[in-house]
Amino acid sequence: MNYVSTRGKAPVLGFDDVLLAGLARDGGLYVPEAWPAFSPGDMRDFGRLSYPELAVRVMAPFMGGRADGLEAIVAEAYRNFDHADVAPLKELAPGEWLLELFHGPTLAFKDHSLQFMGPLFDRVLGERGERITVIGATSGDTGSAAIEACRDRDSIEIFILHPEGRVSEFQRRQMTTVPSANVHNIAIEGTFDDCQGLVKAMFNDPAFRHRHKLAAFNSINWVRIMAQIVYYFRAATLLGAPDSRVAFAVPTGNFGNVFAAYAAHRMGLPISQLVVGSNRNDILTRFFRTGRMETGAVHPTISPSMDIQVSSNFERLLFELLDRDHARIAALMEGFSDSGGLRVSAGPLARARELFDGKSFDDDQTRATIKAVYEETGRLIDPHTAVGVAAGRALKRDPGSPMVFVATAHAAKFGDAVEAAAGVRPRPPARLDGLMEREERCRVLANDLAKVQGFITGRLAERVAA
Repeated sequence: MNYVSTRGKAPVLGFDDVLLAGLARDGGLYVPEAWPAFSPGDMRDFGRLSYPELAVRVMAPFMGGRADGLEAIVAEAYRNFDHADVAPLKELAPGEWLLELFHGPTLAFKDHSLQFMGPLFDRVLGERGERITVIGATSGDTGSAAIEACRDRDSIEIFILHPEGRVSEFQRRQMTTVPSANVHNIAIEGTFDDCQGLVKAMFNDPAFRHRHKLAAFNSINWVRIMAQIVYYFRAATLLGAPDSRVAFAVPTGNFGNVFAAYAAHRMGLPISQLVVGSNRNDILTRFFRTGRMETGAVHPTISPSMDIQVSSNFERLLFELLDRDHARIAALMEGFSDSGGLRVSAGPLARARELFDGKSFDDDQTRATIKAVYEETGRLIDPHTAVGVAAGRALKRDPGSPMVFVATAHAAKFGDAVEAAAGVRPRPPARLDGLMEREERCRVLANDLAKVQGFITGRLAERVAA
């Protein structure tokens, strides 16, 4: 399996190099040269497998000859999840299901991919005798999951940028209280989009990228998407696929999670509908309504992981909607970078609408959904999951297809917001007792590329000297 950049000017890479590269050198994102496909017979078999067994079956085609030893990596990745099913499916109401993706070590869906990538990086770097510097931006959950995957690994230094004051205290402390010497937290005076822009700028600086051997754990890294495809096959086959179709409602900020569902669809999974749920930062849902993406101010909300105006992974969907035309994608994305807007024509928009719908909800509507789900079922859901539930219920097309709401985070990660909505405070797992009392390690920096690069260079020099 080879991988190509959406913008067409970066080298075609094999799996190991895509893992280490993250962002393509032409500014694009890597995608498979062709989509592997599973037959109906394959998918009937999937329903009888454990989650780790399914993960091996789904991911092996993307890895080609590098799939040797995949079973051991998968076993290490999911051994610290606190539910035997890894991604359990719980019924909310007739025809409604909750896909719980928060049973990993940091209580968020990012664990499904990042706990896999940690040992995978170890294998590849060990074979090559190399060290890397992981640079990532987080709106809340990616950072802690990436840190957990990378902490104390001899071949990795990790720097995570988060927007100062724009993640929950629980999310922040999950990152900043990790004492490992190879973990470095940076709070940027700005928004998540500012953090993401700094990360992209560092990857697009060839000298800096080469000198420090930068690698990405954000969802710009294809392997993140690959590992997330697994749980869509898991949920759908448990609900009767391939002999019946399934709909998913996904709370979405950077578009990586719902793009993994789209990838599963391209691989043959019979998905009837993908519902994109947004908060007040509704650039994605406006696109599915109008065919135009136009950035605006980033508004703080009670679902901060979706406080995003530039959804990096959307470029991967545009690439497919525009028939994999590299030149058109490069022109569109360059124009978007310059003007903050882009538009697609009626044909690609109609193709998108065949599968996708989108709807946004403000904080009051999100609180109302949290309260309603608690009163109906006794379950506490976090604000991001609530946005997905609200969107799925509002936009469900086919009453005969099960609707799966993707629960992206444990309610305890947003305890204040959940308590204000439902009147009950969610409790985190016992293993996180004392989190709020632990010492924090974090550097606050201005939204300034030179200052951030200078800090990273200096910290790496200190680590070498030590």
